[in-house]
Amino acid sequence: MTLPETMRGIVLTGHGGPETLQWRTDLPVPRPGPRDVVVRVAAAGVNNTDINTRIGWYSKNAAADDASWSGAPLTFPRIQGADVCGHIVAVGEEVSAARIGERVLIEPCLREVNGAEPPRPWYLGSECDGGFADFVRVASRHAHKIDSSLSDTELASFPCSYSTAENMLTRARVQQGDTVLVTGASGGVGSAAVQLAKARGAKVIAVTGTAKADAIRKLGAATTIGRNDDPVRELGSDSIDVVIDLVAGPGWPALLDVLRPGGRYAVAGAIAGPVVELDVRTLYLKDLSFFGCTVLEPEVFGNLIDRIERGDIAPLVAATFPLQEIAGAQEAFGEKSHIGKIVLQVE
Repeated sequence: MTLPETMRGIVLTGHGGPETLQWRTDLPVPRPGPRDVVVRVAAAGVNNTDINTRIGWYSKNAAADDASWSGAPLTFPRIQGADVCGHIVAVGEEVSAARIGERVLIEPCLREVNGAEPPRPWYLGSECDGGFADFVRVASRHAHKIDSSLSDTELASFPCSYSTAENMLTRARVQQGDTVLVTGASGGVGSAAVQLAKARGAKVIAVTGTAKADAIRKLGAATTIGRNDDPVRELGSDSIDVVIDLVAGPGWPALLDVLRPGGRYAVAGAIAGPVVELDVRTLYLKDLSFFGCTVLEPEVFGNLIDRIERGDIAPLVAATFPLQEIAGAQEAFGEKSHIGKIVLQVE
């Protein structure tokens, strides 16, 4: 297709509340660089990272001038959106024209941007424009062809949450026979971790609210415990091989107490609070391994595509909203009454 000059989209104009999200119909359509593709966005998921970036949560100073995944200042206006399903409509001169028309999922952790590799990978919709618009440009290597009977909306529920979960499991070397504790199990990443750990042959114990426990067990958890339960009392000390943590907060020390000697702890979120108390003796006397998980391992997204195509994991779409209603979608996301993902429909 011939790319139009302008497109619709949501731009983030600065750090703050929903008022910083602006609907525009006059945004310039990106053009591909030599190794790039342009994707016509069909659907894009809503994530914690969108809201955290908007409010400046990633910053460690009051000015919020380092509130990005890379620690560098964000530039505004910015088109957010890390979860993208769409179709390739234009390619750069070094990309095969045969790619035009492919349905793709975009890997959100970008090792190549504008023809170069940044010192630290950028994140789609944070350091560069993402999928909350009609079109998005990415390096061809990050647009993964997907062959699936699932809808665009269903596929858009996968990229960010499921790749984060798969990366945590990869880094923590989860394998068949492991017992894995997943906190925040009803959220996008947590529910993905339950499915993906089960697919690896692990026994999954999920931390979730009582109202959602049955649904989480249907996803593959062998058992659940409540958010306010004491993990040591419920599970016993030294009973868990791997903790997949998205919560942190005041109850964090107990997550180390339930780990077996030699256990592995992986973290990619802190929805209950980022500052925790660590007794260093627990860490070294139990020979624990800690994994902070942001940058995806190179093989993770390709492995995720394979699992989707094989049907090893299922999409969890809790609700859909038109792109223009992003504020309502983020409000619904913040209520945490859903399981899985909220997806914005773009086409």
